Amino acid sequence: EGQLRVDANVSVHHPGEHYGVRTEVKNINSIRFLAKAVDYEIERQIEELENGGTILNETRAFDSKLGCTVPMRDKEGKQDYRFMPEPNLPPLILYDAKSLPANMNHQQVVNIDWIHERLPDLPSVKRAKLVEQYGILPEHSFTLLNEDGLTEFFENVVKQTQMKPKKVIGWILNDLLSYLKQHSLTVEESPVSSVLLADLLNLLEKKEISSTAAKQVLAELWKGEGKTPLEIVKEKKLELIQDQKELEQICQAVIDGQENEVIMMVLG
Repeated sequence: EGQLRVDANVSVHHPGEHYGVRTEVKNINSIRFLAKAVDYEIERQIEELENGGTILNETRAFDSKLGCTVPMRDKEGKQDYRFMPEPNLPPLILYDAKSLPANMNHQQVVNIDWIHERLPDLPSVKRAKLVEQYGILPEHSFTLLNEDGLTEFFENVVKQTQMKPKKVIGWILNDLLSYLKQHSLTVEESPVSSVLLADLLNLLEKKEISSTAAKQVLAELWKGEGKTPLEIVKEKKLELIQDQKELEQICQAVIDGQENEVIMMVLG
C-alpha cells in the first residue's frame, strides 16, 4: 500500500562497555518520526541511567503529537523477542566526521557528513538558488524544476549565450516549452538543442535579426532538418540591414517609387 512501517531497537552504553538493554519502538510510519523517536529514546535512556534507574527490555510506541515514546508491553521472558542476527546484513555503524574514532576502518562505517555533502539540494533550495543566481521570478523557478531536464537546459543556454538570463527564461518558457507541450515531447526529445537555441539568441542579442525573425527561425529549427540558425537566416534572408547607406538607398527607392506611382495616377 506504499506505507512505511519501521521498528527501531535502541540501546545506549559507554564506549568499551557491554551493550545496554534494548527497547523496541514499534510501527514508526515516516523517516522524520523515526529520527525523532530514536533521538528521544537515546536521551530518555541516558537520563534514566544517569539518575540511577534501569532500562526495561520493552516495546514502546512513538507519539508523534507529544514527540515522545510511551510503553506498550514488557518484553522480559518473551522468546519471540530474541535478537536474531542476519548473516547477510553487516552491522550499520554511523559516525559523523567529528566522532569517527581514529582506529576505525573507514570501509566498515557510514560517515554521515560524507553522505550529507553529496546529497542533492531540496527543491526549495534549488528554486532559491535559481532566483538569486539568475534574477528570474520565483514562479519561473517552479516551472523550471517541475519540467524534468528544463533547469539544465536553461542553464546550458545561459552559459552559451550573451543574452541576459531574464530574457532567456522568456524564450524557454514561452516559446520552447509551448512547442514541447504542443507536440507532447519531453525536454530530452526536443529537436532544438540548448546549443541551437543559444546560437539563435546570440543572433538576436547582436541585433543581426529581429525578434519576429527569431521566432521564424525557431519554427524552422523545430523541423529538425539539421540547419543552424545562421544558415536559416541567410536562406530566408532574415538579416537586419546594418549599412546606413544601404538603408538610405532602400528608403529613397521606396519614395521614388511612390512618387512615380502618384504621377502615373495623375496622368491617367
